[in-house]
Amino acid sequence: MRTITFFNNKGGVGKTTLVYHIAWMCAELGQRVLAVDLDPQANLTTMFIEEDRQAMLWPEEGGNSSILSCISPIIDGVGDIAEAPLQHIRPGIHLLPGDLGLSQFEDKLSDSWPRCLDGDKAAFRVITAFYRIIHHAAERVNADIVLMDVGPNLGAINRASLIASDHVVMPLAPGLFSLQGLRNLGPTLLTWRANWRQRLEAKPADLAIPMPMGIMKPAGYVVMQHVERKNRPVKAYQRWVEKIPEVYETYVLGNKGHVADTETEPNRIGFIKNYQSLMPLAEDARKPIFRLTPADGAIGAHAAAVSKCYMDFKHLTQEIIRRTDDAEGRGRK
Repeated sequence: MRTITFFNNKGGVGKTTLVYHIAWMCAELGQRVLAVDLDPQANLTTMFIEEDRQAMLWPEEGGNSSILSCISPIIDGVGDIAEAPLQHIRPGIHLLPGDLGLSQFEDKLSDSWPRCLDGDKAAFRVITAFYRIIHHAAERVNADIVLMDVGPNLGAINRASLIASDHVVMPLAPGLFSLQGLRNLGPTLLTWRANWRQRLEAKPADLAIPMPMGIMKPAGYVVMQHVERKNRPVKAYQRWVEKIPEVYETYVLGNKGHVADTETEPNRIGFIKNYQSLMPLAEDARKPIFRLTPADGAIGAHAAAVSKCYMDFKHLTQEIIRRTDDAEGRGRK
């Protein structure tokens, strides 16, 4: 079982839509998927679950079936993690729903991080909560792959999420802000990885809980192609695409001075087109774009675009699976 987090500290690049479609495509390819929504905005959950069912998930509506219910005993100081209330989406896909109240956990995670260096058992239970919840949930559904969606920030919730990850995929929309985001994100991942290793050295020997290794290995990036507009020529877009390889090598992989070949760029997993005209149809049908049918309104040119979308996501998903198929690099303490 591998855990992949899709992460970019620049919002609005289509990250959640990407995770949703890759989860469906993984299932199409025979993978058993656990999708985990660790973004306090819970956008992945709203994509997977219709509005009437959403109301039954969250405490505000009398529900108790989200990630928040798993960590509430820790937040309230009355116990450890609770079992994850998973939602069955379709054969091959289960979802651990997100919750708008997840942000309540931020301060607890922040306070616990330095206390791990003192060997504080309670602090380790807090920091590893996401990992342990996901690990147990994945075992329950016999998941081959865990796909995690997180918010666009470098806060304590994301730090705990990334520590629980084997691999990191970075969706990028070519532009100044995405490049600046890479310059911030790369060093942060390196720091989190190193700091977690320090904390593992301080773990009490008698603390018998599963412990993540904090691998968070960069698997590469996905370029989210722009919608062509008159005020944004293709040449300008291409110029930003060509800047990504060097920034990624320097700031994410730590290879300063590396000159990348933009044509054979090994860190680029692929490109995904912005299927803007099909998204409203997919949202209404509550299914991925590549599953749209004529009954959903995908006729004429739309039908051809659906077929192309299927192949785009199939190739992208197969490449992500290939890049993360390194069982020797995964593990826990």
